[in-house]
Amino acid sequence: MFSVFQAIVLGVVQGLTEFLPVSSSAHLILVPWLFNWREDPGLAFDVMLHLGTLLALLVFYWREWLEMAMSIANGNRVQRRLLLLLIVASVPGAIIGVLLEEQAETIFRSPVLVAITLATLGILLWAADAFGSEKRKIGEITFLDALLIGLSQAFAIIPGVSRSGATITTARFLGIERADAANFSFLMATPIIAGAGLLEVRKFFHSGLTPQLGSGFAASAVFGLLAIVWLLRFVRTHSYRSFAIYRIALAVLVVAVALARA
Repeated sequence: MFSVFQAIVLGVVQGLTEFLPVSSSAHLILVPWLFNWREDPGLAFDVMLHLGTLLALLVFYWREWLEMAMSIANGNRVQRRLLLLLIVASVPGAIIGVLLEEQAETIFRSPVLVAITLATLGILLWAADAFGSEKRKIGEITFLDALLIGLSQAFAIIPGVSRSGATITTARFLGIERADAANFSFLMATPIIAGAGLLEVRKFFHSGLTPQLGSGFAASAVFGLLAIVWLLRFVRTHSYRSFAIYRIALAVLVVAVALARA
């Protein structure tokens, strides 16, 4: 039976890796695979983990979302423009996510494929961060920028790509400075995670809240909030290179384990 301990571990993994550019979906596949956990936690648990990270986003960014909502009535052009940018950025990911949902749950879950996407995005992140300028702030993002970042988010349907990794990489290629690339990525994640989570949550209302669901949700929320705070502080004085190195090293480990088990 899927244990509370396993639920907490996966909740911690989800919370940390949802916001660090290392791919939460890859880690949620690889952790049970590496430790030979045979029990499938199920859809309800997966939804609760995502609702936990949604709570972390809302706790951290509640003021920004309130200001954007109020801008519809109070005429705050800066916040209204940011809201429109987020809408433009969110649509491509939502559409492609719905179209490729079935494939994401089947053919995209191979550990070797995860390793390939981990390494590929790691190399791209490294290149984007090394060659991207630090000249543009979040207020200088154009609607074309938002569309391109949104399109890159759509590739996160493939485990190993990483929603935050893809969007931060694209933003850095576009010359958006490191902290604002992360801020825009996290703000973009809010409607996507909310839409996906609320779409699925209705499917398990009848099952009730179990200790596994509750502990996974709590761990995901707490460690998600810690990850947001830490990353935004970290990238003010450091590059994203360490995350790229981690992705490549993890990919090598996955391939080595897969070959050893073959």
